[in-house]
Amino acid sequence: MNAADVTRLYRGLMAACRPYGVSLIGGDTSASRHGLFLSVTLTGYVAPKRILRRDGARIGDIVYVTGTLGDSLAGLQILKTRPRKGISRRDIRYLITRHHRPTPRVQVGEFLVARGLATAAIDVSDGLSGDLVHLCEQSAVGVHIAASALPLSRACRAYAVATKTNPIQLALRGGEDYELLFTVPATRRDALERLRRHAGCRLTPIGVIRSKRFGMTLDIGRGDATPIRNTSYQHFSANG
Repeated sequence: MNAADVTRLYRGLMAACRPYGVSLIGGDTSASRHGLFLSVTLTGYVAPKRILRRDGARIGDIVYVTGTLGDSLAGLQILKTRPRKGISRRDIRYLITRHHRPTPRVQVGEFLVARGLATAAIDVSDGLSGDLVHLCEQSAVGVHIAASALPLSRACRAYAVATKTNPIQLALRGGEDYELLFTVPATRRDALERLRRHAGCRLTPIGVIRSKRFGMTLDIGRGDATPIRNTSYQHFSANG
């Protein structure tokens, strides 16, 4: 790397920080034998009653996600394989942008906290299947998800058709969309639906929290259900 590379790196960091009032205040440099890596630590303050945690989901809560799922993984695979047939340039650009520049759902988190709507939440950074595991384990509950309800963008569907990929698997495996996965009491669902226009993005109900004994299942249609396997990125696995 040269000085211009470092300057571009800092510009990119600040482009991500500025919209949210985040300051870059320090850093540490070390030698690496195997290429560049960045380790980022984010610190801040929040009032105790305004924290969205993973451990508050309760039986009967409705499971929601923001935005669409699987776009970032599709964008990454496009960068790796460069498909040329069956998908438009516009869709390719959209998916690559979703991978390179995901949108943090800070506004949605603040909206949910301000109105006391969510019982638990986690960002989808490892993948929906894995982050569902994290939320359910922390809350000691199970979950039933409808595959047909998973929100998929038109571009992601087009990519799936062009590459003969199952779009549901893109949604379950794909991390780094940084959408929010959250739970809402059934008694608050109508309130969320009335206020959803203030959230600033799409909110989609995808399932319901069940007892821990029920496990984690995916409704694949026609009354059939299958266990949800963690196909997401796993930090401490030899295979990732």
